[in-house]
Amino acid sequence: MRVALIIPLLFGVITFISSGCATNNEPEAVSEFSELIWQDEFDTDGPVDPDRWTFDLGTGEAIGLPGWGNNELQYYTDRPENVRVEDGMLHITARQETIENSSYTSARILTRGLFETTFGRFEASIKLPFGQGIWPAFWLLGDDSGGTVIWPQIGEIDIMEYRGQEPRVIHGSVHGPGYSAGAAITARYTLPQGRFDTDFYIFAIEWKPNSIKFFVNDIMYNEITPDDVTGEWVFNDNTFHIILNVAVGGTFVGPVSPQTPFPQTMQVEYVRVYGWDG
Repeated sequence: MRVALIIPLLFGVITFISSGCATNNEPEAVSEFSELIWQDEFDTDGPVDPDRWTFDLGTGEAIGLPGWGNNELQYYTDRPENVRVEDGMLHITARQETIENSSYTSARILTRGLFETTFGRFEASIKLPFGQGIWPAFWLLGDDSGGTVIWPQIGEIDIMEYRGQEPRVIHGSVHGPGYSAGAAITARYTLPQGRFDTDFYIFAIEWKPNSIKFFVNDIMYNEITPDDVTGEWVFNDNTFHIILNVAVGGTFVGPVSPQTPFPQTMQVEYVRVYGWDG
């Protein structure tokens, strides 16, 4: 796996090599991802746009994945208390309340059956919540509508995953056959200053054949290729849909702390997808 170099300088300043930046002596590179092919700017208050988003509901038990396969504690709903558009942004809110024997509620929205594609630049501007046991994510999942190919063979690209107890760190990962769950191919990005729960940051991937690059704002912090995975590369042929959610508890973040305050909200200013020009 290749990760961006982190170079400590005098007084603790950290410099990252930024992708796509031009000096005064060189022309700016032409983007390979220039055409905006899908977007949601969340500019109309109310429920999410049903032409863009649908919902996963419940605990996952109905599809044979109790705890959504990760020992998660929340019950997903489509209620405005858990998911709504307000003041020009999407709010996904985890609450401490009991529904159907679950002690927490939240929401998971996705574009499955409405928008799916292969390759492109996927980006979202997000302010994250905070607290031990809070697990927000912006991710892509491969198409399984035929029912004969299942996860991890369909592939998963985690553009951004975050442990609420680590407010300066996010993770970008891929899952596939031979490198799923705890064996996922992943890299961390740590903010040199600031926190992900106090401001909006742009999380993105640039995905084309045999390459997935991960970004925070304009900083590329990792690239994953077929040489980096420990099994079959499944990211060239399948179509993928977008998912946004806030989980509570689970294997990635551990138990919820009694000191974690609720409600906890992930705010999203926009989601945009640019097609690959190759």
